Amino acid sequence: MPKFAANLSMMFTEVPFLERFAAAHEAGFTAVEYLLPYAFKPEEVAAPLAKYNLKQALFNLPAGNWDKGDRGVSAIPGREAEFEKGLETALAYVKATNVPIVHLMAGYPPKDADRADIEKLYKKNLAKTADFFAAHGVMVGIEPINQRSMPGYFLRTIAQAVDYIKELGRPNIRLQFDFFHAQMEEGCVSLKFKEYFDFVGHCQLAGVPDRHEPDDGELDYDYIYKLVDASGYAGYIGCEYNPAGKTVDGLKWFEPYKNK
Repeated sequence: MPKFAANLSMMFTEVPFLERFAAAHEAGFTAVEYLLPYAFKPEEVAAPLAKYNLKQALFNLPAGNWDKGDRGVSAIPGREAEFEKGLETALAYVKATNVPIVHLMAGYPPKDADRADIEKLYKKNLAKTADFFAAHGVMVGIEPINQRSMPGYFLRTIAQAVDYIKELGRPNIRLQFDFFHAQMEEGCVSLKFKEYFDFVGHCQLAGVPDRHEPDDGELDYDYIYKLVDASGYAGYIGCEYNPAGKTVDGLKWFEPYKNK
């Protein structure tokens, strides 16, 4: 049976961030993920994990100025020093939360930048990130993100991500397979999940196309859950969706999976 992690950046937003851990626990989740913890001290995000016996499934490495539109800097020329500082910043949160995988976002390269130069920079930074966190037993996830949701984002297809994983040869670089992004960008999600499963380190979901609850939209998630079970995937599936209304009112789909 699949296990789910509540994404606290998108779910339970009816309460302040640090109160969402309790809300997720009360709803029956045993794990959480979120985008960025850096507005809080490491001990502030670690405390509710311990209090409510929650696992930290994933969070993103520093991604630039989020409020001004940044979505990562690892594929952005001229921001190498900021990127490297972000690794050190994240390490304190990794140690505090015992997170098994962190997401390295690529960002939006300048439209006039040479593609080959951007690829070279991204691969260099990805390898550096993998080597940095390998010493701490942590995986680095890379996630293709669809162009409808984030036009111009550098990493857009599963094949592109897997090519980088193969080329760099770091065993701790893993694919984040987000069923929502895969369907929006490429389709054939069940076939692609099976084809690339050996590279998968984390999964996420949302209803397609509106990014609401997984029981809303064009994807048959009951079929996908069976597929995930059959694959032997033992990690959490991150619930990276925007509830259509109040979070708890949309959790009927989650009833069979509570407290797993």
